[in-house]
Amino acid sequence: MAGGGAQFAGRPAADGGGTPVVTVPRVPAREAAEKELSRPEYQQSEPGLLQQAAEWFWDRVADLFDALPGGGAGSGTGVVVVTVLVVLLVVALVLRLGPVRRSSSTPGDVFADAALDAAGHRAAAERHAADGDWDTAVLERMRALVRSLEERAVLDPHPGRTADEAAAEAGRALPEHRDGLRGAARTFDDVCYGGRHADRDAYARLRDLDAAVQDTRPRLPGTAAHDRGGPA
Repeated sequence: MAGGGAQFAGRPAADGGGTPVVTVPRVPAREAAEKELSRPEYQQSEPGLLQQAAEWFWDRVADLFDALPGGGAGSGTGVVVVTVLVVLLVVALVLRLGPVRRSSSTPGDVFADAALDAAGHRAAAERHAADGDWDTAVLERMRALVRSLEERAVLDPHPGRTADEAAAEAGRALPEHRDGLRGAARTFDDVCYGGRHADRDAYARLRDLDAAVQDTRPRLPGTAAHDRGGPA
């Protein structure tokens, strides 16, 4: 190389002290890292922990950049540093949260492969509740509720119906339970598809709703009011 002064193409020029001039802004590097950390499987795991980890991470990045001469890093150094730190943060999250739970985010058939009647689903729900398996207990209780509505002809049997669809249809016939049905469907989807966990209170609310719905006479089309009573 002539005169020993040639540089690689695209390499940043050096300042008077021989330190590479900053060429990689912090914002694009931060956006690239945040894109990785914004993946749904990390967002749904423990939002509070993720937020704390992200804040700690950017504090460390800022400290590192501020400690470098010129207040930043050269292009090659900056990319390597940010990449390594992002990888370390993701590894730490996986170790803390366990393997990323991969499940369908699109709600499907509320019954899946279940072929029980309402009484069978209720019995299954109670068994799981007695064992402290609140997730399965909630799923089975929601299935009992929907199956019961089908058995009472409040809902037409419809393969592939989602919990949200069942709640919306049942809410038109049982308007006083519309909000409760929507909440139950949301809980079902959160547990079945969203990776969330139910608890004793969630199950108790669904059990009470199931009992209340059984005691409510559905509103017929064109009827302005409805009566309390046994199944229609």
